[in-house]
Amino acid sequence: MDKPYKVEWTKRSLHNAISIKHYLIQKFTVKEVAKFEGLLRQFELTVSNFPTLYPESKSQKLLRRAVIHKYTTVYYIFNKESVTVIAMKDNRQEKAL
Repeated sequence: MDKPYKVEWTKRSLHNAISIKHYLIQKFTVKEVAKFEGLLRQFELTVSNFPTLYPESKSQKLLRRAVIHKYTTVYYIFNKESVTVIAMKDNRQEKAL
């Protein structure tokens, strides 16, 4: 198997992840926060090994959309060396992050 891609997070994606975590803390329990963090770790491991696993966006061909949970979507791009997480979205929240 080839060497895994390096996964990088933009400021926006980190802000999104922190916002989602705060939302989960306010509305749910520590169990859901731990599950969210586990989903992110699993996503990072998966996408670092298989960056083409998730479908391309229909409107922006370089952008890929990974639904890591029915409530959480991650948007990323990749090149020859790395995967860059652009943004995240929690579909339960009313406003976009």
